[in-house]
Amino acid sequence: MPAPDAELLPELGCYGLAGHAAAPRDLLAEVRRAEELGIGSVFLSERFNVKDAAALAGAAAAVSERIGIATAATNHNTRHPLVTATLATTLHRLSGGRYALGLGRGFDLLFDVMGLPRVTSAQLEDVIGLYRALWHGQAVAHDGPAGRYPYLSQDPSFDEDVPVLLVAIGDATLRLAGRVADGVVLHTFLTDETLARSVAVVRRAAVEAGRDPASVRVWAVLATVEESIPPERRLRKLAGRLATYLQGYGDVLVRANGWDPAVLARFRADDFVSSFPGAFDAVGTTDDLERVAALLPDEWLAAAATGSAARCAERVRDQFDAGADGVVLHGATPDELAPVVAAWRGVRPPARFAGLPANPGRSPAP
Repeated sequence: MPAPDAELLPELGCYGLAGHAAAPRDLLAEVRRAEELGIGSVFLSERFNVKDAAALAGAAAAVSERIGIATAATNHNTRHPLVTATLATTLHRLSGGRYALGLGRGFDLLFDVMGLPRVTSAQLEDVIGLYRALWHGQAVAHDGPAGRYPYLSQDPSFDEDVPVLLVAIGDATLRLAGRVADGVVLHTFLTDETLARSVAVVRRAAVEAGRDPASVRVWAVLATVEESIPPERRLRKLAGRLATYLQGYGDVLVRANGWDPAVLARFRADDFVSSFPGAFDAVGTTDDLERVAALLPDEWLAAAATGSAARCAERVRDQFDAGADGVVLHGATPDELAPVVAAWRGVRPPARFAGLPANPGRSPAP
């Protein structure tokens, strides 16, 4: 086991409370353990139950000293922009500059039933500019895609440099990230080829916007299911997780990877899948998960890190070879990731990551 002061690996991240969680207090031990292992950043997704992004990020900052912290992601349309700007400045100062605000598009159907406007690229670009104006002490009278606000101000003395991440799958959001974001968090179960193409889209968009293409930090998200995890949990984290994504937004993922949409259509048309009462990774029994796993192509499941810790470390290296600046080891707790982190230490090229900031939204560029 690494010592508490193990060298930080800023190129690695993990998710806090990965997946469905009922006990947010578990995050405290997870963050402490991740920092002890030397994992560089903890990413925090948001769900409308017990996973409020602001509360979780504040807790993570309170129990840590070195690890980077990011929301990945919250949605700008669920809070007034002054509230989100305040969230970010509070966490920026609370964490000593380790926090990055991560935004995403979310789910149109969910926003429809919540009575919220659907998220557009124009809104995201507009609201990011609005946040940055507030963080730098400006008073703003705003009327744009993100909304009409007669007067917004935080504090005229502010000069806060809070990084902004965008969570992206499709090309439109990748290009937006290249134009305006400090970093981008990709999606789980992307093939290595799709990862390389996504990185290229981000870099090209940055160049076209007159930015240094290395100024946008690109995070790959790699489902990591090491062999020491019990078989039922491995099944849930791999087949169960992919099946859940295919239930919700399979078209986007299949299109991004260039997978055969006919396979997705057959998967969705299966009587067992179409009648299943919930998310497979949340409520599926072992029998359910074995049944759904048989419907998934091996090629699709291979877009992950599985097997021995050494093999998982090789898959981490594959992500860097495809152009990523960082790799989020997804779907596992820090304890479950410990063998993989140890194996990665044995093969990582230290010079490649020298000077990389702990804040997951800070640029890897010199």
